[in-house]
Amino acid sequence: MYIKILLSYLIGYLRIEITGYYIERFINLCNNNGIVIWNLKRGKDSNLFLNIEVKKLKEVIALAKKTKCKIKIHRKRGIPFILNRYKKRKIFQGSLIAIVVTLIISANFVWNIEIKQEGEEKVENIEQDIQQCGLQIGMLKSKIDAKDVINKLRMKREDIAWAGIELKGTNAIVKVAKATQKPEIIASDEFSNIVSDKEAVITKINAKKGTAKVNVGDLVHNGDILIGGWMEGKYTGIRYVHAEGEIEANVFHKKSKLVEYNSTETQETGNTEKKFSIKFNNFEINLNKGVSKFEIYDTMVLEKKFRLFSDFYLPISIVEKTNKELQNVQKTYNVEEAKALGIHQLEQELNSEIENKEAIVNKNIEFYEKEQGVEIFVTYEVQEKIGTNEKI
Repeated sequence: MYIKILLSYLIGYLRIEITGYYIERFINLCNNNGIVIWNLKRGKDSNLFLNIEVKKLKEVIALAKKTKCKIKIHRKRGIPFILNRYKKRKIFQGSLIAIVVTLIISANFVWNIEIKQEGEEKVENIEQDIQQCGLQIGMLKSKIDAKDVINKLRMKREDIAWAGIELKGTNAIVKVAKATQKPEIIASDEFSNIVSDKEAVITKINAKKGTAKVNVGDLVHNGDILIGGWMEGKYTGIRYVHAEGEIEANVFHKKSKLVEYNSTETQETGNTEKKFSIKFNNFEINLNKGVSKFEIYDTMVLEKKFRLFSDFYLPISIVEKTNKELQNVQKTYNVEEAKALGIHQLEQELNSEIENKEAIVNKNIEFYEKEQGVEIFVTYEVQEKIGTNEKI
């Protein structure tokens, strides 16, 4: 379809206006009869504007009469009409033809890779792996083996559950879904223990099947047996079971850091500069001469690709580089300031990791003064359910 539209720019096309009560039926008949229409836009008075090929005008008029719609030619666009307007300007005509030919040739290549991630969990750093697996910007579309790229990608990345590639225009759309790691499911007829999956202090234990191996107040570590997968009777002896039960505990969440009395911190000054360049595929031309006027800076890069339609990208882009000036600032803290800063930073980190703040039952802060600074330890005790089944 994109090739047909591009060819229409070469041989000419018409922008027409449709009015009437059965516009939707008119559109359906055009599609059923293989008439390519594009760039549809509603007007203010229930009229519709759209583009058609010049050679399809008679067919479109016939369909309009059939659906009792009226047609009006709004504009004439395309190379023939432009050449007729500028028929005395040979250089312009030649340049225009060269541009169109270049666009037609470009339509056979991929000039953009768009990644669409499905689901809430995102796959990190996937762009480089996709290129390493055989899908790269500038490739001929006929040379792309989508199945091979997907197979290599799934072998390379174990965190991908599903992937697919769709070529639309000069755009390659890669759809990926992240694989969620599911815990091993142990059947109810298999013998198992319940073991601790965290370091914690037991606050409640209720063994529904099996034998409790810890008591309230006990400190347990990762891998310790909480409920054993066996039961012992006076007359039946020991028999093995699939352990079941509920265990609650205060789980330890720990963070630590060293805050030095004398340190160098990097801060933004608020001063910025922008530099631009034009990029032709992998060839880049800088529009600003010279290096940055800043001694220390951080650079943000924004690349905007040119495109004719939603999925017809061109091998041309404008690159905007924003340099933010940085400066090194010497910071000096006394003991109390170092403590306050470290505690604040560690508490922020812990609060961002713990979803249920109401489950925090205790906070413990320890610090040790050293020659170069203060080492701080912050521990949160959070009430959680713990335990996972493990085969015997």
